[in-house]
Amino acid sequence: MAEQPYRDESHAIHARNVEFEWDGVPLHYLPGEPFATQFFNVAHIVLPEGERAMAAALSEALPLIDDERLHEEAVGFVGQEAMHAASHEGFREHLTAQGVAVEPVLRRLNFLIETVLTDGGLTGRAKHAWLCERLGMYAAMEHFTAVFGQWVLDADQLDELGMHPMMLDLVRWHGAEEIEHRSVVFDVYQHVDGSYARRVRTALVASSTLAALWFVTAAYLSATDPAPDKGRPWPSQFVSAVARGVIPSGLHFLTEIPVYLKPGFHPSQMGNLDKALRYLALSPAARAADGR
Repeated sequence: MAEQPYRDESHAIHARNVEFEWDGVPLHYLPGEPFATQFFNVAHIVLPEGERAMAAALSEALPLIDDERLHEEAVGFVGQEAMHAASHEGFREHLTAQGVAVEPVLRRLNFLIETVLTDGGLTGRAKHAWLCERLGMYAAMEHFTAVFGQWVLDADQLDELGMHPMMLDLVRWHGAEEIEHRSVVFDVYQHVDGSYARRVRTALVASSTLAALWFVTAAYLSATDPAPDKGRPWPSQFVSAVARGVIPSGLHFLTEIPVYLKPGFHPSQMGNLDKALRYLALSPAARAADGR
């Protein structure tokens, strides 16, 4: 049965005040999978900065949203993204303590955000136009994070490989919330601008940038992994991990580009919202947050 459209989804989006404890989590928390571990580590390094920039753009757009329901969803989205950033940043500090060199990545990422993904002091029409460009890019990025979130929720192989339970809860809690708020940035973009030509252009820029950033960062982290035994060269590990379904393939995401670019596409058409909400009801971190 097809997902119901956004207007019929009755639950409210809100930030869950989760906490994760990283003491005792090993450097390779996916046993026997050094490269796959570094693939997941990209999220801990890259996402906090990107999610803060995304939340800032949504906050900037709030005065332009005169739809009460969408305004409420955008506020909830900003809260969830702030919690995502803080949770991943906590593990990033754990990685630094274990000798993972994250600073070079952060310097390049912060340069990109500060020079490209802020308003740059613009005013008037130029400021509004650049906000629309950023919302278009973020809407496309949110599509891909929701696709990744669905993959993580469905990836029983992570349980079978023995991913550390605290990390498994983090990535699945985050993935479930990405599905939960998958429509918000898209709907804000449509409300504030809605140009299909801009949507296509920004989607192509966002998808290629995100793919390149993720792949290059994973390769860097693998090459600089401080573990004495990093296994085979990372390209070989990458091919093996993709073939065994330990990490998603690039093809998995390439096929989503034409889906997103269909004129009648809406994010409510993708992802399993019921499965996401069921996980959020059972997530150890989310349940602990509800009890606080």
